[in-house]
Amino acid sequence: MQGLKRKNRRSESVRERTLDMTIGPIWRNMVAFAVPVFLGQLFQQLYNTADSMIVGNFSGKDALAAVASSGNLIFMLTGFFMGVSLGAGVVISRYFGTKDYETLEAAIHTNIAFGAVCGVLLSILGVVLAPQILILMQTPLDVLPLSTTYLRLYFLGAFFTLMYNTCMCILNAVGDSRTPLYYLIFSSVVNVVFDLIFVGTFQMGVAGAAIATVISQAVSAVMCFVKLLRSNGPEHVVWKRIRFDGPMLRQICEQGIPSGVQNSIISIANVVVQSNINAFGSDAMAGCGAYSKIEGFVFLPITAFTAAITTFIGQNLGAKEYDRAKRAARFGIFCAMFLAELLGVILYFISPNCFRLFNDDPAVVAIGVSQMRTECLFFFGLAFAHGVSAVMRGAGRARMPMFTMLACWCILRVTYITLAVKAFPVIETIFWAYPITWGTSCVVFLIYYLKTDWVHSFDRENKIHTMPCK
Repeated sequence: MQGLKRKNRRSESVRERTLDMTIGPIWRNMVAFAVPVFLGQLFQQLYNTADSMIVGNFSGKDALAAVASSGNLIFMLTGFFMGVSLGAGVVISRYFGTKDYETLEAAIHTNIAFGAVCGVLLSILGVVLAPQILILMQTPLDVLPLSTTYLRLYFLGAFFTLMYNTCMCILNAVGDSRTPLYYLIFSSVVNVVFDLIFVGTFQMGVAGAAIATVISQAVSAVMCFVKLLRSNGPEHVVWKRIRFDGPMLRQICEQGIPSGVQNSIISIANVVVQSNINAFGSDAMAGCGAYSKIEGFVFLPITAFTAAITTFIGQNLGAKEYDRAKRAARFGIFCAMFLAELLGVILYFISPNCFRLFNDDPAVVAIGVSQMRTECLFFFGLAFAHGVSAVMRGAGRARMPMFTMLACWCILRVTYITLAVKAFPVIETIFWAYPITWGTSCVVFLIYYLKTDWVHSFDRENKIHTMPCK
């Protein structure tokens, strides 16, 4: 009797933390999952923005340019590994949907081992390569030392960034999007506090901002990992079981590498864009860097609903709930598009005031406003592309968005920049690269979404359900 009671309590606690998306109202499940992701990303964006605002106000526009313009390079080096984590999340959500907890365990522990190895590798690559890449990006000489300092310190803590994302993807895959929210809120407060101490009080400039970021990322990573260690649910992690399972690693790579490549190629293209922006000087770097921080808030509903879409599709196709998957895809894409465009319209009118929060230099503000008003009314296209990409990733078709974004967001974007800037050497020419490539990719994604039978992808592969695991 006591054993039965303990089992029931365990089942109830599991249900409280995880979210089985194969049952219940679609809109409620997706909103319940998306809202914590949204709030978590909001706090993360707030503390990223706090870095730039505190540095810009206490250390000047060159320091702001160094911190704010580093985002594309950071994501280029981290994006691949984070994309692989997303692919692992698809595998985990699928086995969670089929209730195959033994195989689920193998997927979780292999993902942890893979994330740890990648974290060490990323730290080494970032510290070694960052200065060389900054030079290739035509970073102005007056900003180069500050950018190098910031990036090298940041990548010393990149292990924690990757481990947090690995653990977060595991929790998201089993429907627990609330726990990462709590940890992000706490780490955001930690980051802002240390920003004020290191940058505002001790005048450590970009070095202080980087150290504050590393500390906050370490805090969130440790908390998230301890959560998995102490869990009594299917996501439970055991130290001794953290190792590579060959067949499972192959599955994770099959799903994750296309997502990683997708992130990397987008980042590479954006680094090319950033190098062209750098050629216009520190004012352009500061203005466009501030824009990237503001644009990050537009990504919040996109990130929230695409995460919900991927998890929902993975769980429901694993459970063979095809109609639920279709309806959820339409609902999630619509919500992402509507909210992104709403934010775009609002930002169009309030953009000057937004940029003055970072720096009140008229040249910096003017460049930031110009970029905002060029791009913000096209945010619906950005949301649609990411929405369909999430659907295909959840359905196990990660190669499709990879190739589409390689063609549109990398090759086309770089080609446009290379040719157009020579013909029209003004910074506004660069800004139009984004609406043009978003629109092109939307056409491709729409045709593929409507014309392919993506809901039966797992059935045709079949091997995913029969693969032996140790």
